[in-house]
Amino acid sequence: MGGKNDFIKFMAEAGVLTFGDFTTKSGRKTPYFVNTGNYKTGMHISTLGDYYADLVVSSGEKFDALYGPAYKGITLAAATAASLYRNHGIDVPYFFNRKEVKDHGEGGSLIGYKPKDGDSIIIIEDVVTAGTAVRESLQLLGAVADVTVTALFVSVDRMERGTGECSTLDELKAAFGINVYSIINARDIIASLPEGDDRIGKMEAYLAEYGGR
Repeated sequence: MGGKNDFIKFMAEAGVLTFGDFTTKSGRKTPYFVNTGNYKTGMHISTLGDYYADLVVSSGEKFDALYGPAYKGITLAAATAASLYRNHGIDVPYFFNRKEVKDHGEGGSLIGYKPKDGDSIIIIEDVVTAGTAVRESLQLLGAVADVTVTALFVSVDRMERGTGECSTLDELKAAFGINVYSIINARDIIASLPEGDDRIGKMEAYLAEYGGR
């Protein structure tokens, strides 16, 4: 796949990366927004899966299965698994959760691979802000089997601080001992903008106020 600037261009053309005045779920006013719900074509999800797969391979992480938290992580995990097989010859299982536990048919809260004791799992997510979904995923996986979650892969690291002074992703790494990888981060987005672009100043101001130390 292409480099970071190519991925940023891909996001912008898909309407996933936009600039303006937005308010995040946490109430922060942000000059840019990443809405991965705007990936909506076969080309979009295939390309995205390729970027994730390349990141997974380059990380060198060893794992037994990929997990995608509902809802956006479902297609991300499936696309990544497909690309790992198609482009890298790596055939690994994937699975995801239901928002509500099914009480009929096969039942349960997980669909796809059934993790077992001793498995190493990696999580495929879109954009992590507060880390709530990741913490919920770790709790859910720990209740299903004695697994080890070794790494988290996201498309964009917003580099925002969490509950303390460091970034949310650094908090997750410190609290749970998992490695964290992103295709791009906020600094990459800033670097992709033309010199003198007023969006640079707005993003720098945002990071100065909310960025992790």
